Amino acid sequence: MRRGLRVVLLTILLYVGVLGLFLAVVSAIVRAPESGGLAFGPRVAIIELEGIILDVDDILRDLKSHRDNPLVRAVVVRINSPGGVVAPTQELYRSLQRMREAGKPVVASLGAVAASGGYYVAVAADSIYANPGTLTGSIGVVMQMANVETLMKKVGVEYIVVKAGQFKDIGNFSRPMTPEERRVLQTLLDDVHRQFIDAVAEGRKLDRARVVQFADGRVFSGAQAKSLAMVDELGGLEEAINRAAKLAGLDVPPRVVLPRRRFSVMDLLRSQFGLAKAVGLVPALPVFKTPLYLFD
Repeated sequence: MRRGLRVVLLTILLYVGVLGLFLAVVSAIVRAPESGGLAFGPRVAIIELEGIILDVDDILRDLKSHRDNPLVRAVVVRINSPGGVVAPTQELYRSLQRMREAGKPVVASLGAVAASGGYYVAVAADSIYANPGTLTGSIGVVMQMANVETLMKKVGVEYIVVKAGQFKDIGNFSRPMTPEERRVLQTLLDDVHRQFIDAVAEGRKLDRARVVQFADGRVFSGAQAKSLAMVDELGGLEEAINRAAKLAGLDVPPRVVLPRRRFSVMDLLRSQFGLAKAVGLVPALPVFKTPLYLFD
């Protein structure tokens, strides 16, 4: 008798568990338009670009996944970045271009700072939204190297270099830079700067000569950027999402796919990269970078 009762109770518990799981799934579906949950039907995906642009493999994988997903009809890239290393920045730029080539609109939403490399990525979008106080622009390239020759002499350190190739130790921190080395590096940075200007002119559909006039490293507010046609509209993330939905022919507000939340050792390294480079702990690289400004 007790055994039969036990079976009945276990059966009831099983049914209750299945019912609870079913209700949880239904609840997730109902809340999906706001939460990015298990909704059925087309949606807008949100990608976040945060901090210094250095390791972008995760973002590139997410972009490819959204490009291949037939339910994702448009992408919003939320940018809070002062810039970063040139090549990863250009990879993100090209990945957003491929998204558009696949027929999926891209809208950039500029947060607190979307300057230098952050702005480079943004110009790959169909439309750019910025807040009036967003810091953006800073269209330029910089390479910073320390010269500690005097300090090394004071502490009695001799730095010995054996090389094959005249410019192999270019940027050596133990001696002054020669005029020939400065010429080589200046030619390199000028070439990358031209690439930046070309990307802005193409992405914003502006005459190149017009872009050159403000492509001198200056930082602009979002309001100033709009007057220069560097951004399309003033607004935040919500406005950018609704714009992406309209471009994709979706209802407003649309269902959304929220960005993944990750933490890895690379996240930590990325956050410390600027400081490490400043004190000479990593090799100097040409970077898209702007100073950070804070309101006290």
